Amino acid sequence: MTNAIETRLAELGLALPDSPAPQANYVPYVISGNLVFVSGQVSMTADGLVKGVLGDNMTVEEGAAAAKLCALSLLSQVRAACDGDLSRLKRVVKLTGFVNSTSDFGDQPKVINGCSDLLVEVLGDAGRHSRSAVSAGALPFGVAVEIEGIFEIA
Repeated sequence: MTNAIETRLAELGLALPDSPAPQANYVPYVISGNLVFVSGQVSMTADGLVKGVLGDNMTVEEGAAAAKLCALSLLSQVRAACDGDLSRLKRVVKLTGFVNSTSDFGDQPKVINGCSDLLVEVLGDAGRHSRSAVSAGALPFGVAVEIEGIFEIA
């Protein structure tokens, strides 16, 4: 089902990936009332995981690109939670971003901006959200970025 959100993604040359399946004993999202809590989505392309350590072997720009991939996976999970109808998405409420980085790296917010900027570009004001951007000494599978989110749906 195509809607304004998927049309906007197409205008940007983007498409949502298939919703990644959980890799452990958890569910990809939980709906409580009108909120969808999406489990952490890792940086991944069709070719596999985007791995790296910010402040070591990855630049801020590369990290922001990885965070943008997390945004697409988050939206994909919301689409699944809405039975394929992204028009039910009312707003992004909160993101928590984890950046695989060295102890002296301090640009975690710039990395997570890759996700935040894309959500605002696609959703407009409905994409504006509260947020945390924190360093992680390591992330699963060596990925560069992992982001979880809370979304309001109709």
